Amino acid sequence: MILAVLGGVFLAAFLSATLLPGASEAAFLAAVTRDAAPPVSLLVAATSGNVLGSLVNALLGRFFLRFEDRRWFPVSPAARARAERLFHRFGHPVLLFAWLPVIGDPLTLVAGFLRMPLLPFLVYVTLGKAARYAALLWLADAGRSFF
Repeated sequence: MILAVLGGVFLAAFLSATLLPGASEAAFLAAVTRDAAPPVSLLVAATSGNVLGSLVNALLGRFFLRFEDRRWFPVSPAARARAERLFHRFGHPVLLFAWLPVIGDPLTLVAGFLRMPLLPFLVYVTLGKAARYAALLWLADAGRSFF
């Protein structure tokens, strides 16, 4: 049962970090509030799934840039330009915010477009996404204590 829950949280986090819509926070919080698995295991599953999904985005950015003029390309030119401006203004640490809705996916794609080295990409994305899930875990625990 625990492996199924962890796998579900991992998959939800992975899919929501790619260009597909998803709600990894809902799956994560549902598992946390039901005590479906140890909290640290849920944190690791959600973070690793989300980071791997962002890595897929970066690889798509690296290898599929030549298709950006196609209608089916998932990031609009305006979103790409906004992400590039943020990336150039703040540098690699901007990836600490890759978990944010709307700009997170374009940021990871732009990291791929710009051929950012893998190690700094993984460090910044992992730190940001782990901090988000840790904050959710803390909020869920605080909410349980409050009620």
